Amino acid sequence: MSKLKALVLNASLKQTSAGEPSNTGGLSQEVLNIMEDEGAETEMVRLADYHIPFGISADLGGQDEWPLILEKVKEADIVMIGTPIWLGEKSSLAKLAIERLDGSSSETNEKGQSIFYNKVGGVIITGNEDGAKKAASSILYAQSNLGFLIPPNVDTYWVGEAGPGPSYLDVDGNDNEFTKGHVKMLAYNTLHLARILKENPIPAVGNVMQ
Repeated sequence: MSKLKALVLNASLKQTSAGEPSNTGGLSQEVLNIMEDEGAETEMVRLADYHIPFGISADLGGQDEWPLILEKVKEADIVMIGTPIWLGEKSSLAKLAIERLDGSSSETNEKGQSIFYNKVGGVIITGNEDGAKKAASSILYAQSNLGFLIPPNVDTYWVGEAGPGPSYLDVDGNDNEFTKGHVKMLAYNTLHLARILKENPIPAVGNVMQ
């Protein structure tokens, strides 16, 4: 079996050039570390480093850099969306990424299925207040609707106390037993389903795009 490829779309609002660490990136790396130990190829794309215009299309032309990211999604077996929480919601970049993915939802594979079929989804969330389950449910539903498969317990998150305060990296959030447990479930459950789909992809019967 060829190596599985796992991709995180990190929807932090911070650009790498700003020099600020991404808390979402920090938690995402914990997941990717397990996947690498299990033999998968991994990559994290920080969306804020790219010029991604608003729209629902695979390529909006001009300076649009979304096609570069879309190619990585097409090559991946596992696609996880990482997002911080802002005002109880996923970030605007997470929403933008989902909208741009939706722009390719009519593209099909050689069987006539959505190009996102046989790919496994998951979500990674950090924040200082409530909103993790709301953001997770929104993202996982969107991924499922686009054609990604969602295993059980593939939402890992770390949420600090209410109000302004330290973030995930400030307090070494991976010492949290709940978060650590969900990091493992996310990593192992997505890998398990991705391996199954490599050998037994979803049949075309009843799953051809109209």
